[in-house]
This record gives sequence, structure tokens and C-alpha cells, in this order.
Amino acid sequence: MATQKEQRRLRIKRSIRAKISGNASKPRLTVFRSNTGIYAQIIDDVQGSVLAATSSRELGLKNGNVENAKQVGMKLAEKASEVGVASVVFDRNGYLYHGRVKAIAEGAREGGLKF
Repeated sequence: MATQKEQRRLRIKRSIRAKISGNASKPRLTVFRSNTGIYAQIIDDVQGSVLAATSSRELGLKNGNVENAKQVGMKLAEKASEVGVASVVFDRNGYLYHGRVKAIAEGAREGGLKF
């Protein structure tokens, strides 16, 4: 059974996903946080494919703190430029735009992604 906090996040997530969608020219950058790491993907919703993805585990970082989240964002921006993606739509996945989620966004912006 989901906790009340998780139910709230899922309700917010559904609301966000009803409003935004990624396509080939402007894909969706989505974030997932867990207790042990942080994950980010760039998704083309029309094709239903992941264009680029990275995580704190992939980078060999032990935890998903703010500094590591920023590195994940920068690495994702690097992978996105290799694929040819310059701008994205940011999907915070129901999380507050604060802390690790904000750090991924800032890292991606520093890496060259526009959103």
C-alpha cells in the first residue's frame, strides 16, 4: 500500500504528465530519485524511446546527494549533445523543484541543455 506522501506525488505526477509531452524536436527530461541514487532520462514520447539516460550508479557515485545530482545532470547533457538534442521539456516527476531535482536541472543547463 502506498503511503500518503507517495500518493500525493503520484497525483502531482499525473497532473504534470497531462500537460507536457516530449517529441523528437523537444524530448522530455524526467527525473527519478530513490534513497540510494538519482536517475535521469531523456524520452521521446511519440516514438516511445529513451534517447539518453544516466544515473548516479552509472557514474559510480555512492549516493544521490546534491553534488552528485549535479554531476548526473551534466553527464546527461553531454549524452544528449551526442544524440543531437539541444532543448528539452523538464519533467520533475511529481517531486518538488528543490534539492536533488533542482541540482539535476542546473547541471543539465550548465552542460548545455536548454529548457
